[in-house]
Amino acid sequence: MGMHNEGDRVGPSSTRRRGTVDYMRIAGSRSNVHGLVEVDVTRAREAIRAVAEQTDEGISFTGFVVFCLGRAIEDHPEINAYRDWRGRVHVFDDVDVNVLVETTIHGEQLGVPHVVRATNRRSLRSIHDDIRTAQESSDPTELPRWGRLALRLPGIVRRQVWRLPQWFPNRWKGMAGTVAVTSIGMFGGGSGWAVTPTNYTVQLTVGGIDTKPRYIDGEVSPREILNLTVTFDHDVVDGAVATRFTQRLRELIEDAHGIPEPDDL
Repeated sequence: MGMHNEGDRVGPSSTRRRGTVDYMRIAGSRSNVHGLVEVDVTRAREAIRAVAEQTDEGISFTGFVVFCLGRAIEDHPEINAYRDWRGRVHVFDDVDVNVLVETTIHGEQLGVPHVVRATNRRSLRSIHDDIRTAQESSDPTELPRWGRLALRLPGIVRRQVWRLPQWFPNRWKGMAGTVAVTSIGMFGGGSGWAVTPTNYTVQLTVGGIDTKPRYIDGEVSPREILNLTVTFDHDVVDGAVATRFTQRLRELIEDAHGIPEPDDL
């Protein structure tokens, strides 16, 4: 017979947590392949700091990663796609990125999903402003009444919504975007990767940043290295395409693509 300490507590799981559990169960059944990539972000971080010093508002690192993701997919549009239950592949023109943004609700820091639309056709500043607006929203976690009711349905019924990418890819795009960016470095420092199931064909998980030695022009130099996890649905994206896309994404990030030079500010 189990023993309980006096300070132990037992309580119901939150309604919102049920949605997370449902999502992870469905996402875990997909053919996900994960790549753990080290990206030199020294130049990009220096450029972002320079912008912050010369303007009233800087540029968020998350916004920069989203901007580079949109441009990399613009160069490799075949990965902005979903395979439906009939075996057809739906390829989308717009790169709609579902971003986990940090916001404070009732004094508690939370990661809240927000879709930044058409990132492949927008400026870095526009993406930055979009994310900042989402972070400053009064209560982005408030669910509509139908959403709260849906989360009270039996699990086998609730989980069907996460099958939308296979059933109706266009509706999934409208509701949740086409690709995703999430971050484990949002609430803590240090280096490290995260590997997580996802319901998206492509997902970036932004890990920690650490200082490591690297050879630059034949000399050892300390560099800021980002741990980035790139996840693909192997049912849609093959290895060669995934490799070329990842190389292009790394190039854009390491070149600080889109961040204005000090003389242009």
